[in-house]
Order: sequence, then C-alpha cells, then structure tokens
Amino acid sequence: MLKAVVGINWGDEGKGRIVDLMSAKANYVVRYQGGNNAGHTVVTQEGKYVLNLLPSGILHPDVVCVLGNGMVIDLDHLRHEISIMQQMNVKITPDNLKISDKATICMPMHVRQDVLEEERLSQSGSAYGSTRRGIAYAYGDKYMKKTLRIGDLLNIDQPSVRHRLSVIVESKNLILENIYHQPPVSYDELLEWCKTQAHMFKDYICDTSALLRNAAKDNKNILFEAQLGALRDIDYGIYPYTSSSNTLAAYIPMGTGLMGYNVSQVVGVMKAYSTCVGEGGFVAEKAMPESWMEELRKAGGEYGAATGRPRRVGPFDAVASRYGIMCQNVDDIALTKLDVLSDFDTIPIITAYSIDGTITKDFVTDSRLEKAEPVIEELPGWKCDISGCRSWDELPENAKNYILKLEELISHKIHLVSTGAEREEYLLRD
Repeated sequence: MLKAVVGINWGDEGKGRIVDLMSAKANYVVRYQGGNNAGHTVVTQEGKYVLNLLPSGILHPDVVCVLGNGMVIDLDHLRHEISIMQQMNVKITPDNLKISDKATICMPMHVRQDVLEEERLSQSGSAYGSTRRGIAYAYGDKYMKKTLRIGDLLNIDQPSVRHRLSVIVESKNLILENIYHQPPVSYDELLEWCKTQAHMFKDYICDTSALLRNAAKDNKNILFEAQLGALRDIDYGIYPYTSSSNTLAAYIPMGTGLMGYNVSQVVGVMKAYSTCVGEGGFVAEKAMPESWMEELRKAGGEYGAATGRPRRVGPFDAVASRYGIMCQNVDDIALTKLDVLSDFDTIPIITAYSIDGTITKDFVTDSRLEKAEPVIEELPGWKCDISGCRSWDELPENAKNYILKLEELISHKIHLVSTGAEREEYLLRD
C-alpha cells in the first residue's frame, strides 16, 4: 500500500511527527523532493531529533529510508546529519538508507551562489527569504544540465564525467567572477570533493526507482514524506516566494520513479494556527497584535528546524488551508499543536479575506495576497492542559468546538489531533 504525508500550508506543519507515527507500519519511507532547506522535528522518549534530509522513518530501525530522484542532496550536510544521528544511537547503514543514483547533487558552489545572490538582493530589500542552502541553484543547474547526479560519483574517474565537471566549473566561474567578482571555483578541489563523497556514499547509492517498483509489486507498505507545504510549491504556491520543487503529492510518481502507481491515502498535515518561515504574503500575521503573536511563538517554540529563524505566526487561516487541501487532494487530515492554544482566553480564526474592499473566501497566489486583510471570528479558549487527552470525549468542550469549527470552514473532517509534543500525545477520531 502506498501512502503519503504532505503539508497543507507553508511548511513546518509537524509532518515529521505524523510520518514517525505512520512509519511503525511502513516497510519504506521515501523523500521525493526538496533538499535540506527545511526540517522535521520528532520528539521521542529517547530525545529530540531534527532531520533535514533523512526521512523521519530513520528512527525505526526496520524501515528502509529512501532519498528519491526528485531531491537535491547536499552530501556534506547529509554526512553531518548521519553522524549526529549515529551519535544518538540511530541505526544508519547502506541496508536501511538508499540514495537515488538519479538525484541531483547540491554542490558547495550552489550554496555559495545562493548566499551571494541573497546578500545582493537584501541590499535593496528584494530578498526572497532563501535558507541559503543552495537549493534553487541546484535545481536551476539540474534543468540547465550543469551539475552532476549522485550516480555520477560512481564513475567520477571516467573521462566523460570529468569533462562534464570541467564544463560545469567553467560555466559557474563566468558567473562568480564576472557578476559577483568572487574567486573562481577550483576544478581540482571540486574533483577531490566528488571523490571524497564517492568514497563515503558509494554503498548507499542505487537505482531506487527499481527498488521501489519491486517493493510496490510485492505489496510492501511505502510511505512518502513531503517537505514544506502546498503554499510553497513552485507551480501552485505563492510564487516567487516558493521553494524550487513540487511539494504536492501529485509529484510523487515523478520524484520516485513510481509512474503508474496510485497513492491510496494522502494525509494532509496542518497546525491549529498559522506559521510561516520566509518571505511572501502571509495574511495571518496581520490578524493580531505583535504581543499576541509573540506569546503564540513562544508557546509553540516556533523557530525553523533547518534555520533557527523565528517563524511568522498568526491565527488559523481557513482560506489558505482550503486551497492547500485542494492542491494536495488529501484523504485525511492531521491537526497538530492544538495544545499550544491552551492558555489563550479567546482564539481567533481567519474565515475570509478582504481585498480592495471585497470579501472573498478564495485564496490568491499573486500580488493581491500582499493587499489581503483578514476577516476574523473568535472562539472561547479552553484554558487547561490537554496533553493527557487520548480520546475525543476527553477533550474540553471548547477544544471540541474549535476543531468542529475548523472542519466546517475547510469542509473536511480532521482524523488525528496532536495534544502534546511527545510521541504518544495524540488522539484519533472515528
């Protein structure tokens, strides 16, 4: 059976927590897009794990984790992440981690160019809010055919691969030297970098598309883990303030090689309130005073898992969430961090937008989003700890009413509700 966990909003919805729960019944957990420009945080009895490239299923030793062909992979970061996880006694070997030979390498020069361009743009206030991890430049070079794929590392001594690398370096140096007035990339140093990565990862690299097709034919349980959310999708998100990949469940076949296979269950994840890392229109931050938002930020620990940046926060946005649910075509919804709202006397919800004096319930992804003002409805809070609640009946009445109101606004039932940060602090609804 093929299942997926995806983000409904701007990312950082708590997908890692849901993947961790669903991984208990999975044979494979697969990343199919993105890089290390976002992270998933999972809290267990053993500790707190922050994952950027590794799928959250890596915390389950019997699960095979796959980095699919749709990803861009910073191998320096991956090596560091593996080292940290192994120090925390997480099993990571070529037996339970597979890297697609068709995935794109995010090279040091991509990170370097990302930093240089974001610095240039920031001088005029035009920065995109990049994580400066080189993701956009790795994807850009992928489509311009000016980078290497992971499988090329296995043939790095072949004359054809070395020639391609020299062409890549020549092209990149034209930009670095003539636009940014920076020292050039050294071909010899980059070649040695590739050899080092080949030595480290050669046993992890394989044709993961064939691996997953065989697993699907054998009716294995395959769980796909998305990075970021629908509103950061390169095509359907708030362009240009998006990621550089397709964050939607619809991209799974392309990002994994499983063309012709259908995902039987898509679980969409959304928070009980709104958060956003990066630039672009974010109507929710206009809804309440800064003091309210800072209280929410502190209560929820809202700082990016990959960057540590304070997240932009606000009330639950039903307009944006309906759009994200449509884009992801979700079957079930998981609502995370309901417990964060427990100390608020009243809880606002964004039910519509006002754009140039016109009320709308339709989300927009263009420049009109910057002008949108929130239309708010407030509900009474529940003012008590809900972390011990394991069933619907145990929730306070006002917490139930809040969930029911969200369901009414998004026209979709919420199946799972997380009531605390610990692994087992959640409830399922019939």
